[in-house]
Parts: sequence; C-alpha cells; structure tokens
Amino acid sequence: MTAATRPLDAPEGRKARGRLQLLLILFVVLGPMILATSMYKLDFWVPEGRSYHGAMIGNGEGRADIGINAADERWQLLVSAPEACAEDCRQLVYLARQIQIGLGRDASRASHALAAAQPLAADYQALLGREYPQLQRYPLDAARYRQKVGEPGPQLWIVDPHGNLVLRYDAKANGKQVLDDLRHLLKLSNIG
Repeated sequence: MTAATRPLDAPEGRKARGRLQLLLILFVVLGPMILATSMYKLDFWVPEGRSYHGAMIGNGEGRADIGINAADERWQLLVSAPEACAEDCRQLVYLARQIQIGLGRDASRASHALAAAQPLAADYQALLGREYPQLQRYPLDAARYRQKVGEPGPQLWIVDPHGNLVLRYDAKANGKQVLDDLRHLLKLSNIG
C-alpha cells in the first residue's frame, strides 16, 4: 500500500491525527491569549464605545488631591464650585439631590455634597438648610483645585466610598445619564 491509501488505523495515521489534535488544542488555548496580547500591544480592534457618560478619572486621584478634605463611607455626588456658587452651581446641587432620590432603594448608599471655595450667599445658605438638610458642605482649596482640575466653573463628581474620583461632569450634565452611570457603579460595587 502507498502512503495515499494507508488506513487511519495504521500507526503513522494515528500519529498524524494525534499531532493534528495537539496543534488544535494548542491553537484553542494559546490563540486567544496571543490575539489579546497583540490587540493590547499593537492597539488594533480596540472598542471605541464606552458605557459611561462623564469624563473618567482613572489616575487614582481622590478628593484631597483636588483640594477637598472630607470623609464619607458612601458613594458621593460632589459639586465643586471654585468660584461663587452661581446659577450653574445651584443647578448642579439640585441635580445631585434629585439623582440621589432617583436611586430609590439604593439612595442610602450615596450622599450629595457641595464643596465651595467662597462663602455662600446668606439667602442660598438658608435655602440649603431648609430644603437640603442632608447636603454635606466642605471648604474647597481653590488654588489646588485650579492646579489639578484646570476646568473653570462648577463640576459634578462621582466619588467612591474610598474617596477616589471616578467620573466628572460639567455644568451641562444630563441628570438621567449621571443617574445611569451611578446606578451602574452601584450595581458593580460591593462597597458603600
């Protein structure tokens, strides 16, 4: 018999089939790892989409790094006002409270706060005391804030229970998108 007509049960046929199976197993096991490493190193086929709406803060900075000395063991919606708390700032404070209320049964896992560099107007301070009794207030080191953030105007931050900054939104933030982001974070998190 010639090699072309050799049955698969012959010792050479079993060896060839065994080698083919070994190569297939190696390809199935090592192939995805090689592909993933190549994608990472060569930066191809990387998804462009994202599932969050704010600006991701992925550098490990915390509240203290931007000039806010505070402690809270819950997720926090923090409004920062490097200047006087004008209309944009007041709108963000209102939005932070509404987002916390919108969390429903998870509302106790989050808090809302205001960090202002300048003293608040007396009428606004009275309004906050009356209508926002759970709002936490902190002083803001404006020089440190401007040095680290560089963004003018008030910002809304999502801060994790360890004090790390997670997401940042400007004064034109969409409340539904912020609520969706916070719900997603609370769903994935076992802390706070």
